[in-house]
Amino acid sequence: MMRSLFTAATGMEAQQVTIDTISNNLANVNTTAFKGSRANFHDLLYQTLKAPGQNSTAGTVAPTGIQIGGGSKVSSVEKMFTEGAIRITNKTTDLMIEGQGFFRVQKDDGSIAYTRDGGFKVDNTGRLVTGEGFPLVPEIVIPENVTHDKINVGLDGTVSVRVGQETQEIGQIVVANFVNPTGLESLGRNLYSDTAASGPALIGQANTTGFGRIGQGELEASNVNIVEEMVNMISGQRAYEINSKVIQTGDQMLQQTNNIR
Repeated sequence: MMRSLFTAATGMEAQQVTIDTISNNLANVNTTAFKGSRANFHDLLYQTLKAPGQNSTAGTVAPTGIQIGGGSKVSSVEKMFTEGAIRITNKTTDLMIEGQGFFRVQKDDGSIAYTRDGGFKVDNTGRLVTGEGFPLVPEIVIPENVTHDKINVGLDGTVSVRVGQETQEIGQIVVANFVNPTGLESLGRNLYSDTAASGPALIGQANTTGFGRIGQGELEASNVNIVEEMVNMISGQRAYEINSKVIQTGDQMLQQTNNIR
């Protein structure tokens, strides 16, 4: 059987992953703080018919060899943690990390997750929570007699409220960062968890070295570039089509061989 059939099949499978990745990016083009992904590939094992550097005659070495590749395979699907555009909302509980860092939230099972989505709400107990109801860690509790327009968050994450004519500090938003953010595990719902690849969370104060500052009344938009994704989609589609043509050509060659009398 012609190896080109199997080689082209691996190319079609790889390009299918490309299209799947692009479709997810485009589906989340309006998701707050969404980070687009990129599929990376590597070539497969080679069949060596003649090793490079092999002696061709006595005292001479062949400058090249004969190695036939076996196709391609997805090596990784990498999250691109470039910062998205700033979207002004003027809502006091909307927060954005301008620069590096993640908000820390507590899931229902008590574990800590990380997010760039700063679209926080106030729940029935006064806590600042995500849209899914996960509270910030440490908790920030807004007093009952304070309206949302009286909440102030500083660049360093200091949260204060105005009670009458006085300003009262009620907490500090702590942010986290990672040596390798692309190693984080995506949990969905704009949440990430740390892994051995990302390294442990580095906890610190916003607006200090290694941590971005916090902007109030702002949200981070998705970092997906629609034009770039459309170009990648066309490229992936054409690559898929070309690989299918290789399979078709290989089939025709086999057909010609079968028809030899």
